Amino acid sequence: MPITETFEGQTVWDGDVQVFDLIDCPEASRAYAWSFETTGGRRRFVVVLHKPPVDSPQKAVQAAIVSDNRSTDT
Repeated sequence: MPITETFEGQTVWDGDVQVFDLIDCPEASRAYAWSFETTGGRRRFVVVLHKPPVDSPQKAVQAAIVSDNRSTDT
């Protein structure tokens, strides 16, 4: 699914999120995954499980952005 996430009028992430149904996973019925090139030219892969508060690809991207910002703030 194509997702564009903006913050204060600026695009902070734009790309495709893959949606996977999970079988026999006790934690979630779905997962969201995507990758992007980092500033160092490497590829970073992200996977987020479909569990509250994440209930859509858009929310998965938002949760990943918030998580990244928290880890770089400390």
